[in-house]
Amino acid sequence: MNQKKTKYCLITNDVETTSILNHRLDDKTAEFVLKEGMPRLLELYEKYNVKATFFYTAHIAKLVPEVVKMVIPYGHEIGSHGYTHEVNQAFEILSFEEQKEHLMKSKAILEDISGEEVISFRAPAARVNRNIAKALIDTGFKIDSSISSQRLDMFMSFGALKKLNWLITPRLPYYTNQHNIFKKGDSKLLEIPISAFVFPYIGTVMRIAPMTFKMTRYLLHLETIFNNRPFVFLTHPNEFIDEVRDFNKIQRRAKNYFSYLLGDVLRHKLKTKNLGVTAIPILEKELQFFKAHKYKFITCNDYYKLKL
Repeated sequence: MNQKKTKYCLITNDVETTSILNHRLDDKTAEFVLKEGMPRLLELYEKYNVKATFFYTAHIAKLVPEVVKMVIPYGHEIGSHGYTHEVNQAFEILSFEEQKEHLMKSKAILEDISGEEVISFRAPAARVNRNIAKALIDTGFKIDSSISSQRLDMFMSFGALKKLNWLITPRLPYYTNQHNIFKKGDSKLLEIPISAFVFPYIGTVMRIAPMTFKMTRYLLHLETIFNNRPFVFLTHPNEFIDEVRDFNKIQRRAKNYFSYLLGDVLRHKLKTKNLGVTAIPILEKELQFFKAHKYKFITCNDYYKLKL
């Protein structure tokens, strides 16, 4: 197979206890992810012969270890999504030593449950600072997928100031500078950026703005034809669960009122569109696009091996 002519699609899934409908971390969501979200995705991926990467928080892995074990028979990759998804524990604001502690604990828990080496990482909410490259290298990770090059909606999420670095990060996968994950270097850590072209190529946009999503995909497809950049799609099993709303007022996580309006109120209102089983046929159309255009579905680990 001629690697240069092969188009690759990396389907990545962040597995956590976030209740999108109720706008909070909730341990009860883990059961919905286990019984609804994961089975729906695994069935769909098997139908299209997708080999995907699942990034787990250690928290959900400890709550329901089966949510990790269930992907192994399908040949999917198990990656780390950090120790917790708590906003006040984001990697962007952790010290270097705290980052290493979270990474080591997460890696150990996932490897103990799965019996497999874990070498891929994505930060919760994609929130990182420069130090994360060295922390990942020191704790045995070889792959990161937390950067989203030239994505411009960062002000709708937490950690917006650090995410401004996305504007100047390379679009193609790159080996990072060990002291600055946002720059190329000679380290052994491979950054595989989440696809974006102004708008991110992620499940949220897929569900709430189908025309914008389709346009983004088309532009990214043209770019792939031009420079062989792999598609990296990000979604969450909790986008495919059917929860019940149980609150009247949105929980305030942001410190200032402006961030609360953008990061909590407006973001929540947008993200609840097409949740649950109705999102499955929307995702299926994306997989059909990649099949029709002869993309190969591979994991982050498999892509890393191609780059060695």
